[in-house]
Formats: sequence, structure tokens, C-alpha cells
Amino acid sequence: MNIATLGYGSIARSHVRAITALAATPEWADLRLYGVMGRLPEATADFAGEFGAEVATTDLDELLADPQLDAVIVCSPSGAHAEQTARALRAGKHVLCEIPLALSLAETDELIVLADAADRRLMVCHTQRYYPPLAEARRRIAAGELHPHAIVSRYMFGRRENVNWQGRQRSWTDNLLWHHGCHAVDAALWLLGAADRNEEVAVAAQVALPSGGLEIPMDLTVTMRTARDQLATVAMSYHIAFPIHDYLIIGEEATLLFDDGALRDGERVIVPKADREGVGAPIPRQDAEFFAAIRDRREPAISGRAVRPAMAALQAAQDVLDARLASLGEGARHPQKP
Repeated sequence: MNIATLGYGSIARSHVRAITALAATPEWADLRLYGVMGRLPEATADFAGEFGAEVATTDLDELLADPQLDAVIVCSPSGAHAEQTARALRAGKHVLCEIPLALSLAETDELIVLADAADRRLMVCHTQRYYPPLAEARRRIAAGELHPHAIVSRYMFGRRENVNWQGRQRSWTDNLLWHHGCHAVDAALWLLGAADRNEEVAVAAQVALPSGGLEIPMDLTVTMRTARDQLATVAMSYHIAFPIHDYLIIGEEATLLFDDGALRDGERVIVPKADREGVGAPIPRQDAEFFAAIRDRREPAISGRAVRPAMAALQAAQDVLDARLASLGEGARHPQKP
């Protein structure tokens, strides 16, 4: 199975490491990184050479026209995801798209329809679903061992400068709502079971106006209510001085806390922090599901359809921001000084 990455940044490197780890096992011996498409010719060639990819190009159409290519992993800037995913599906390639799949619910729906029409596998990298501690919490809920009333999540880290999660300078600006909000909102709805039920949720949101040098919203809160009257609250910020990432699951039988990568019940660690290397790590397990869906000709676990509830919630939050910007006029679109 020949795979190409669209992009050569930090997350593309993580996917290539996953491919390498999986290809070393008997089950995935036919898996290989075949190509790389990137923005800069020299950087693209260097990345391809480092990992032994046969094709290195800056031309997406050239890559997608290659009959030897089976699938692509979209690791480009968030704003390019929907367009590149659509082009790949139309070219007959399977797509694993980094989060977010799109920057609107309308684009998400278009891609779901397109994947069905092309009979190609479309999967989205909602990697937190593959964290063993969160998977155990979800197992307990799905098995009826824990009936959750509410989830409170904080997903915050410093991003006052235009750098990525490894501190590297970016050529594009990240999106708190559609990128990292996508992680936290989807994980909360998945834990509650609303994502599996493809359930529409009631949404209330507060999104701060663009501020700072990045000219983007830096703080937001999204509150959701499921059809079963469960509440989920997600608070996010790029302003914080130290990172916080947790999910407090308040259930009838117990209260669970995912914090610092581990799952606790207040007295003990139930599931320790996940290993980030090897075939059992979250990204290799996620990617293996995508490759298995291609091989088995079935819908992957985290398809476009599976993430639609989260995308609908994010669209509701985006609508709140758009309405506020429209009411305040053009001046609201410029950075606000503290």
C-alpha cells in the first residue's frame, strides 16, 4: 500500500514514523511511504530523502495522477485540508486528514458526500480517541458501568507567537476553534456517546474577539447539551503560561479525571499515560485503523460522518463569533490591545 503525505511538518513526521513502525510488522509489510508533496522544493526533497520516499513534488495534481499511489495523509495547514481532501477523493485516493477536516460544517458535509460517491475511505485524525486512558473511560460509559452527567474540559497552551507544538516557527496561523477546539469538542461528545449516535447537540458559545499579534480569537468557551440532558463544557485559551489538558467526567457511579495523560478516579491511577512510540501508541493505532479500512473496504472508525456532531458544534460557535464581528464592524477584526 503506497502512501503519501501532503506536508512535511512535525505531524507529517509523526505519521511517517507510524508507517515505519507498522511496516516492520508482518501484518503491514506492504505498507510504505511512497511520496511527499510540500510547499518548498528543497524541504520536500529533504523530507522524502530522509524517509526513502520515491516521489517528492510541490505539485498536488502530479502526485494525485500517479496510479501507484493508494492514499494520502493530509498534514498541510488547516485552511487547505478541505480543498486538498476533495481533490484527493476526486482523484480516487483514500484520505486520512489531520484535524480539522474542514473549517465549516458545509465543507464537512460536502466531503462526506464526496467520499461516499467516490467509494473511497475518508478518516479524520481525532487522535484523542486512541488515548488508552480516554478509551477506558469511553469503554466504561459504553458498557453502562458509568452514567455521565457532565464533562468539563480545559485544553489550553501558550500560543502567543506563531509556533507549533514543538516550538517551530509556522508559515501559517493556527485556529483555536477549528483545530484544537475540534480535538476537545469531539472527545467530549465521543465520551458521552453523542458522536456515536450522530446526535445533534444544543450549543452555547462565547468566543473572544481577535487579539494579539496573531489576529485570531485566543480564548473561547463552548457548552453543549446532549439529547440525554448531559452537559459538556470546553474552555480553551492560547494565552496561558503553562499547558493544561484535562477532562473531568462527572458520573452517577464515579468521577473520573483525565489529567497529565493519565486516568484517575480520585484515589488511584486507573490507566497510566500512554506510550508515544511503537505500534501501540495512539498515532500508529489510529493510522492502522485507516489502513485496515482501506484493506477491508469498510468505513473507518472516525469517518467524516463520525465527526459531524463535533463539526456542527464548532459551526455554532463560529456563527456566534461571526455575528459578533458583524455587529461591531470592521474595527473588531483588528488586534485588540490589553
